[in-house]
Amino acid sequence: MSERRGTFQPFDMERMMSKWENVIEYNLSESGVHPLAIRELVDDPAVIDELLDTPLHYPQTNGIPELRERIASLYPGATTDNVLVTVGCIEANFITLQTLVAPGEEIVVMLPNYMQISGAAQNLGIRVKTFHLREELGWAPDLDELNDVVSQRTKLIAVCNPDNPTGHILTEAEMGAIAATADSVGAWLLADEVYSGAERLTDIQTPSFWGRYDKVLAMNSLSKAYGLPGLRIGWVVAPTDTVDEIWARHEYVNISATMLSNQLAAIALSPRVRPRLLRRTRDYIRRGYPILDAWLESHEGTFSLVPPEAAAIAYVRYSLDVNSTELVERLLREKSVFIVPGDHFGMDRYLRISYGLPEDHLTAGLDRIHELIAEIQG
Repeated sequence: MSERRGTFQPFDMERMMSKWENVIEYNLSESGVHPLAIRELVDDPAVIDELLDTPLHYPQTNGIPELRERIASLYPGATTDNVLVTVGCIEANFITLQTLVAPGEEIVVMLPNYMQISGAAQNLGIRVKTFHLREELGWAPDLDELNDVVSQRTKLIAVCNPDNPTGHILTEAEMGAIAATADSVGAWLLADEVYSGAERLTDIQTPSFWGRYDKVLAMNSLSKAYGLPGLRIGWVVAPTDTVDEIWARHEYVNISATMLSNQLAAIALSPRVRPRLLRRTRDYIRRGYPILDAWLESHEGTFSLVPPEAAAIAYVRYSLDVNSTELVERLLREKSVFIVPGDHFGMDRYLRISYGLPEDHLTAGLDRIHELIAEIQG
């Protein structure tokens, strides 16, 4: 039994977040914006009455029809049969991987990236190869490296667009090249698109990989661009027969998301509410980024940053002579502030810092970080 336990790869970032994010004073670790309250989401008394009259039975286990219709409408050519609603994008990623890749088979993962797919694949006995976004290229993907590591054995290529943690948005040419590489070996292309809609510099939403290739899996959720992480609603959009296979795994894990979450998610994606939520997210990002940028500039020579194009996070390189996890642990213990160490993306001497927060909370948290930096620099 102990031998089995020793082979398990914990999800280091989520382990740390689970233990600390709700007990410290200043949480600058989240990758989404400050979440909505229910009264911000639902402002129609008639809709509130409908929700209060809802029987709390099992919903349709793949998602209520109204929600799947609204998700499908975001993907040209998709129908409700292309959509599976899951408990967060994290479940969608996991059960999709479990469905499509067998132990001993090979996947290729973009790095840096949210490390769930990489860690879950290792725990499932799947071989993981990587290609990188390059800081010296403005975090653009190294497409030559991608072509070098992909082989006829590659079953799936996993990307994140816009990227977590760098905020890079793939160009049309980069997206086309990645899809062409997947097509060249018949691999599935899993695209985590949870930050689409959270653009900092434009109101044009980042396009989906959906429709660029017949083996695309478009993954998304309400957690990031919509400011609704507590609903735990995610989805996968995929070919209909593949969705049905993934749905069968969903029934082993969760059966369904909750009835209320399904209904609230349908409200969030309604034509009236959805634009308001995306505007709110972009407003938080655009107000918060100049605050963080000025703070970084005030520590001359300590930090460097390729400005993120999207998401409420900055992936910051630092020059202090201290390991990133050690630095974050000191911030937790000594300053009650939480940010994410670069170690959690396999890259020491980086920090992921959230800025999609209320100004007073962001400023106070950054002040606490400054205190520790000053102590380290002595």
